[in-house]
Amino acid sequence: MSLPVPSPAGFLLAAASGTRVVVRYRIEGGLADALGHLVACDAGACTIRTRQADVVIPLEVVVAAKEVPPAPERRRPRA
Repeated sequence: MSLPVPSPAGFLLAAASGTRVVVRYRIEGGLADALGHLVACDAGACTIRTRQADVVIPLEVVVAAKEVPPAPERRRPRA
């Protein structure tokens, strides 16, 4: 017997701050993804710290969310 899979919002609410996640959410005209570290999450929204900025996503528009492995080390530029 398999364990029940939490909803995307349920996963985000249960995830520890600092967890690296990818979140897919609805925007006008389609979908968008936010990849980064979970900063905060409450009953209304979650905040993901991406490379560019903090993204605040209302939980009602989240369609998928999961933990992802750490980012690979950046390569040094060739000399």
